[in-house]
Amino acid sequence: MAIDPVILEPIADRAWPARERSRLGGWRLNATSGWSMRSNACWPLEEPDREVEAALDATEAWFGTRGLPPRFKLTEGATAPADLPQRLARRGYQACKQTLVLTGRTAGQPDAAVRLSDRPDAGFEAVFAASAAGNLADARERLETLARIPAPARFASLDLGGATAALGACAVEGQWVGLFGMRTAPEQRRKGLARRVFATLLAEAAQLGASHAYLQVEADNAPALALYGSEGFQPAYAYQYWVL
Repeated sequence: MAIDPVILEPIADRAWPARERSRLGGWRLNATSGWSMRSNACWPLEEPDREVEAALDATEAWFGTRGLPPRFKLTEGATAPADLPQRLARRGYQACKQTLVLTGRTAGQPDAAVRLSDRPDAGFEAVFAASAAGNLADARERLETLARIPAPARFASLDLGGATAALGACAVEGQWVGLFGMRTAPEQRRKGLARRVFATLLAEAAQLGASHAYLQVEADNAPALALYGSEGFQPAYAYQYWVL
């Protein structure tokens, strides 16, 4: 199945909802607390509603009034106008954080040991926060974003020894499901737990009507790419952030 980022990117945007959202025509402006780049960036997926340089000025002002640095998420095959990278470079922006969008199919059997719910519980939140390498503000922002995922959303937790050991979440829209927030407690890694959570989320998404799945992985995250590749997920396209 050929993946059109012009179609998939708006779905991914709705699946990871920022606290505050606005539009400049086809440019989507997202702001939260400044940590997750996806929820703190402009997604210029279609042409803006004004001259491009004026749209850039307005975007920078929009983020500035919120105390956030301006960021742009430029997606292969879904960036408007096409010369936006050159325009940003002239303003001093630089590209960073190359990220791959992987796609695959929903399939498989759920793991009976993996618990599913429609909202994150205390154990989910504790492991998610513990995996943030001490950046609790980052973890808090991401947990708040996860809690805003529109229905139907599912949160998966796998317990070992009475404590949550691995987790993940998904957002379903039509035939697509997005996978987010995959985490494993540090002391429980390399036991195949993430794979069990992942498979259960895909099986649940199929029950909710999704046939295709997507997720985002930083291009230098070799372990994650290996895991998802072994489950049949392949790169569909890439995006980069442009920052000052």
